[in-house]
Amino acid sequence: MKKLPLFLAALACSFALTAHAADTFKIDPVHSSVVFGIKHSGITNFYGAFKEVTGAITVDAADPTKSAVEVTIPVESIDSRNEKRDQHLKSPDFFNAQQFPTMTFKSTKVEGSGDTWKITGDFTLHGVTKPITVDFKKGPEVKGQKGETKSGGETRFTIKRSDYGMNFMQGPLGDEVNIVLSIEGVKQ
Repeated sequence: MKKLPLFLAALACSFALTAHAADTFKIDPVHSSVVFGIKHSGITNFYGAFKEVTGAITVDAADPTKSAVEVTIPVESIDSRNEKRDQHLKSPDFFNAQQFPTMTFKSTKVEGSGDTWKITGDFTLHGVTKPITVDFKKGPEVKGQKGETKSGGETRFTIKRSDYGMNFMQGPLGDEVNIVLSIEGVKQ
């Protein structure tokens, strides 16, 4: 797997093929998911999620290279199904939510064809910004229950938390974090 944040790639790619020039899709947080898995005690992955994700994708169908993606995930929205663990994950030992309240992605390049896209951009986590590139599998464009135009897609990738200065409990907890970003957006 590539070492890249997933919530970033999913957004730009999911809308590019079926959108019209300069269409903007707002991320629907109710129908989007950010899931992570990290090796626990060297046995298997433990999974958690972030309950909130916001952002927008601007898609230029005539020239996909002019498309753009911006994603924000509030660290406070972490959900590991255990309140005590969630508080520890928000502490300075891990995400340090007070000092670094969000994770963000802002694209710098979008390219692709068909339903497979490659998105490059700046990913910021724990106060560290690094360029990443993610592959995104686009879903179809459909009409929602209220007649709205929706589209989306999914990306899966891996990052190393140590690349972002998150080194606490290396060993009992893995360094690699597997991420799944499944995004749905509504055309504005």
